[in-house]
Amino acid sequence: MGRARALVLAGVLVAVPALTGCIAEAGPSPTATPLTGPAASGTAQPPSTSAPLETTQSSNKAPVYWIGRSDSGVFLYREFRDVPDQENPVTRALRAMMSDKPLDPDFFTPWQNPSQLATSISGKDVITVDVSEDAFNSNLDADMAARAIQQLVYTATAAAASSGLIDSGQQIRVRILVDGHTDYVAFDHIQLGALMTRTAGLVAPVWIIDPQENVEVGGGSVKITGRSTTAGGKLRWQILQSRDNGAKEPFLTGETTASAEQGQAGVFTLALNLPPGDYELRVSQAGTGDQPDQYEDNRAFKVR
Repeated sequence: MGRARALVLAGVLVAVPALTGCIAEAGPSPTATPLTGPAASGTAQPPSTSAPLETTQSSNKAPVYWIGRSDSGVFLYREFRDVPDQENPVTRALRAMMSDKPLDPDFFTPWQNPSQLATSISGKDVITVDVSEDAFNSNLDADMAARAIQQLVYTATAAAASSGLIDSGQQIRVRILVDGHTDYVAFDHIQLGALMTRTAGLVAPVWIIDPQENVEVGGGSVKITGRSTTAGGKLRWQILQSRDNGAKEPFLTGETTASAEQGQAGVFTLALNLPPGDYELRVSQAGTGDQPDQYEDNRAFKVR
């Protein structure tokens, strides 16, 4: 299929000024079911913050959000995925979210591969997603259904932001249609059709951005980046090295502090000298007093 026809099928995207990221709303979407599950009522409640702001990038990689568990909570995690360029950036990111498997085996998606998917952007702040009913062929409870809808909202806004299609000065909103209609009840729980925004408090309290799961990096100084929802918060990290017998042994440990600077709030970086081998990185929010460390994220990677 030619690129021009594919873009027509996927919806016409309106080019708007480049941006520095998405703006997330502090409160829940008016159409979303209140979160009453582990992430809302767990004993260890994360800060009620939104996802890190996606920035405009020249890479063809698509930002895709997945669902994962950490301690007693269920959160959204992001990966950057290689995707074909036959469709517009928002459509191809959502197609990856609904059709592909996460790189990290700790993540999952309840969405099914849709027979039809189209997206468009109107004005400077509204993304419309029109998806076929077969994308919802999963049996979910109300809490997981709310997270699945937010997974779509986060992915759509991230893709529009990273490709420079949304004005950063506007609140980014998403309308979900099902086979062109506005009255669908997603997963038998969530009424669709009204404009939705990112719900705060769903993004993972700690996540590793780079390296991604099972990638190979060059020897010498290995750069590690990640984000925490606690700007200026202390993090503990550990590197384990895999042995020939499959056992993992501690190799390096340390602490770092997430940035508190505006525009970089929550970012943490490490530069480690690692010899060739197979490794696992673990990062968690440092506990205080009698509280243990929490919200660990882990990532397997190779140094060659």
